[in-house]
Amino acid sequence: MNTIEQFNEHVMPTYGRYDLVLEKGEQRTAVSEDGREYIDFGSGIGTNSLGFCNEDWVKAVCDQAHKIQHTSNYYYTKVQADFAKKLCEATGYSKMFFGNSGAEANECAIKLARKYSFDKYGRQAERNIIITLVNSFHGRTMATLSATGQEVFHNYFFPFVPGFVNVKANDIADLKAKLEENKGKVCAVMFEFIQGEGGVVPLEKDFVKAIFKECENNDILTIADEVQTGVGRTGTLLTSQQYGVKPDITTFAKGLAGGLPIGVCLAGEKCSDVLTPGTHGSTFGGNPICCAGGNAVLDKVLSEGFLTEVTKKGEYIREKLSDHPEVTGIDGLGLMLGISLKTKKAGEVCKACLDNGLLILTAKDKLRFLPPLTITCEEIDKGLDILKKILSE
Repeated sequence: MNTIEQFNEHVMPTYGRYDLVLEKGEQRTAVSEDGREYIDFGSGIGTNSLGFCNEDWVKAVCDQAHKIQHTSNYYYTKVQADFAKKLCEATGYSKMFFGNSGAEANECAIKLARKYSFDKYGRQAERNIIITLVNSFHGRTMATLSATGQEVFHNYFFPFVPGFVNVKANDIADLKAKLEENKGKVCAVMFEFIQGEGGVVPLEKDFVKAIFKECENNDILTIADEVQTGVGRTGTLLTSQQYGVKPDITTFAKGLAGGLPIGVCLAGEKCSDVLTPGTHGSTFGGNPICCAGGNAVLDKVLSEGFLTEVTKKGEYIREKLSDHPEVTGIDGLGLMLGISLKTKKAGEVCKACLDNGLLILTAKDKLRFLPPLTITCEEIDKGLDILKKILSE
């Protein structure tokens, strides 16, 4: 029995997987079980932010594994304290909560927002509605799935969690109308600056400004889901920096620990002390090994010139593809890009690239690039040569 047969015999078929067994990786190159090499333009859906087995990251993780791998959150560890201090100082947030994933980070944000209004306005006010955007994606737990504004995900698992209202992205009139319809009942507006799973669709700056204006005027919290856009992915540590705003709450995950499971919910001073002992928790949240990986990632991402290079590499990809006859548009920021195609099907192109040694992703009907932030221009060229060959066939 080969690896794929063994896996499928024992694992629930919740993913549509390619017939590829990855065994190891180095920097931006993955290696399959049969020894074939692949340029990585996907980084585990934006998670391997420093590529495969970055030396500094490996050392930090291994050193921590030799010290202590886990302790309950009844106790403290220095690596947690160091990581929390570094992240809060870098982002300008007051406090944070440790989880294990983007969904967990968003669950925390939802609970925090609802308790903020509960504490301030009382239970009788029923001020618990969270506005999210059509085409959004916030996770696969029951609450985050309910928050997700895509009907394709709203099946099978009824009843969904109540208290979510969807607004059309970039539609200020719809935003104001939904706020008016639910006046006095809304506790937060939750959004992605770039809708990743929704097709790499950036929000317009005027729409974001309208969100913040309406929320400020009505004591409604702003929640930025930066699970995919954060940690330097778009060329700044926080994508909110490019929009000139500071959300009350921001969630991070994916690339934060370089491939290890982590999720954090960052809270500003206005709501940083809302979640008190016993109101939330996570057994594995803040795992010391994951925090060590996170420290290594932050050290790299925050080093001088690193984020400037991320922006430059994103622009380099745009330049290389902008004049291709099959490419009709390129959306996104930094190294989070969505490529619209004229005639080719994104899924078919993705599979053909895999067959030719390139790992890429799709989002809706677009190709999606989320390469390691450390990728070089030479590696970009190598990957784009494969892609262009497929697009020209």
